[in-house]
Amino acid sequence: MKLIRNLVGLGAVALAMVGWNCAAERKAGHDAAKTATAAIQSRSDSHVTGKATFTEEKGQVTLKIEIEGAEPGTHAVHLHEKGDCAAPDATSAGGHWNPTHENHGKWNTAPFHHGDIGNIEVGADGKGTFKLTTNLWTIGSGVDTDVVGKAVIVHAKADDFTTQPTGNAGGRVGCGVVELAK
Repeated sequence: MKLIRNLVGLGAVALAMVGWNCAAERKAGHDAAKTATAAIQSRSDSHVTGKATFTEEKGQVTLKIEIEGAEPGTHAVHLHEKGDCAAPDATSAGGHWNPTHENHGKWNTAPFHHGDIGNIEVGADGKGTFKLTTNLWTIGSGVDTDVVGKAVIVHAKADDFTTQPTGNAGGRVGCGVVELAK
């Protein structure tokens, strides 16, 4: 009888350990970084290419954009509402992503909307990088803050942060659809 009680006790301990390990794995998976990317391709007869990487960790999304083949100078970068870069001029991506229905503006200076990323500086070599971290976006959440399914647009000119609704940023010279990383 004592042997049976010991075996039952060991079985309970083993089940508890399995349950603890499963809970730890679920928590680790929940806290693990989520990533989405957009391969930026040339539009409007430009030579702009690049990559946008979104990484979500601990309630913050960090965006890093790297482009090349762009004209030297300042170029606006926005998130647009539709993940569709099919049109030669990227107009298929629609307007700026604006789930909060705010006026166009400068990031982190009210009013602004979720698609108002900012300007990227491009050097004489045609390359530029940009980085932004925010708690206003999510990755793969399926709610109105989700960047997946949007388009990253690189514009021909700088964003003036004033002109409605586009910032007078000019044509769309690069476009990439934001997709969950596999």
